[in-house]
Amino acid sequence: MSPDAFDKAARALPGVTMEVLWGGHHVYKVGGRMFCIYGPDDDSFSFKASDIAFEALTETGRGIPAPYMQRAKWVRFASLAAEDAAEVADWQASAHGIIAQKLTKKARAEFGIS
Repeated sequence: MSPDAFDKAARALPGVTMEVLWGGHHVYKVGGRMFCIYGPDDDSFSFKASDIAFEALTETGRGIPAPYMQRAKWVRFASLAAEDAAEVADWQASAHGIIAQKLTKKARAEFGIS
């Protein structure tokens, strides 16, 4: 997946904003809460995963627990370019859904999220 495709897939989700933080990382948020991150310096990316996805991706070695975020079930991949675009977009959508469901009903309604 290309960085542009990653950006487009993330921004296509409802209520998404992007901030550049931590020395250039692209941090995608919904309702002010992070759901995925792209590091342009090293082409890495991370996202919030479900408990099952976290175990499956980290136990198989496809991804690793994201530094500082493993307790929160974030997965890190070393290279965006090496991953399938459709699969990464699905992971982004799942991460967005996990985080969006933690928002208040009012906030979800504002973003058009049911």
